[in-house]
Amino acid sequence: MALVLDWLELAVRWVHVIAGVAWIGASFYFNWLNDRLTAPETPEPGLVGELWSVHGGGFYRALKYDTVPGATLSHLHWFKWEAYLTWLSGFALLVLVYYLGADVYLIDPTVAALPSGAAIGISLGGLALGWLVYDRLCRTALAQRPAVFIGLGLVLIAGAAFGFQQVFGPRAAYMQIGAMLGTIMAANVFFMIIPAHVELVKAVEEGRAPDTATGSYAAGRSRHNNYFTLPVLFVMISGHHPMTYGHPWGWAILIGLFIVGVLTRHGFNQRNRGRPPGWLFAAALLGLLALAVVSTGARGRIDLGAGPPGAVTYAEIEEILVARCVTCHAAEPAHRLFDEPPGGILLETEAQVRAVLSKIEAVTVHTRIMPLGNFTGMTDEERAVLAAWIRSGVDR
Repeated sequence: MALVLDWLELAVRWVHVIAGVAWIGASFYFNWLNDRLTAPETPEPGLVGELWSVHGGGFYRALKYDTVPGATLSHLHWFKWEAYLTWLSGFALLVLVYYLGADVYLIDPTVAALPSGAAIGISLGGLALGWLVYDRLCRTALAQRPAVFIGLGLVLIAGAAFGFQQVFGPRAAYMQIGAMLGTIMAANVFFMIIPAHVELVKAVEEGRAPDTATGSYAAGRSRHNNYFTLPVLFVMISGHHPMTYGHPWGWAILIGLFIVGVLTRHGFNQRNRGRPPGWLFAAALLGLLALAVVSTGARGRIDLGAGPPGAVTYAEIEEILVARCVTCHAAEPAHRLFDEPPGGILLETEAQVRAVLSKIEAVTVHTRIMPLGNFTGMTDEERAVLAAWIRSGVDR
């Protein structure tokens, strides 16, 4: 069953990445196109802008109309399934990895000893609440004051990130925020953008003037999605970088990286409008460097001190590894979720352990993200023993 789930997860993750690339690519392209449109060379009723481009051995002329009187729209293409499939496959991954494996991937008993059902309920409730709060804010006067709206949004996301870090395992807390933003983006498409486009098409087919206010409102939601893309992409790859989510201030690092992503996206948007974005890219780069310095210069969760007195032998290390790690990191894992050792890492012999010392120190000592969900109950004292052995170089 574990092997079947592995292949199912691979297939769903692949679909998720493909659909996400298509969705984000379309978002980038159409926002770029809107910002690059110029006044039409030959004015037409409803024509608001055009753009010439070259690609694939030919020239393209893109024309944008806000209405097309008398047009036949039978071959109209809708950009929606990219968004829907991205969310559906992402939610399927959430279920396959974090819900079916809640005791390992979602729950960390050292953070909060939750029953699986309660943890899953909190996660699902967070997805719904994130959309409801965002949608409500968009309908207030605050939405007309971008600086205030963005500032409040960051505060709310920071509060959510901090809150989930007190409830879930570190990696799951990050993934929960990414899933919330992805849900908001997909809901924007489903509830706002596509209905506005349906109304626009209906107005054209009926030969009446479209509701420009509805179209403008939907365009605003589309712009929000555009700014969410880079933060969400970071969360998608964050599992490979435990120095972010495994840090005791992981929630603050997440918000810092979100700001870096938004500044970068805004820099590209400004560039598309012909405005020099150099300071935005510089600010994003400096922010990234600052986060790196802060995260590497601060201590991890555990105050290791000088470690236990005296030399630590491998026999002591082996006892800890057998009790806390070999359940998964064995040629034949005993845990129900794994048919093979995670990451291909074996910890059954001293040679195997020495081959991955830097990884052990990074994910078990510094960031405390292993064992996953700490389901084997590794203590801080045991982590300190590991650290002392690794640092002492005894018998190495």
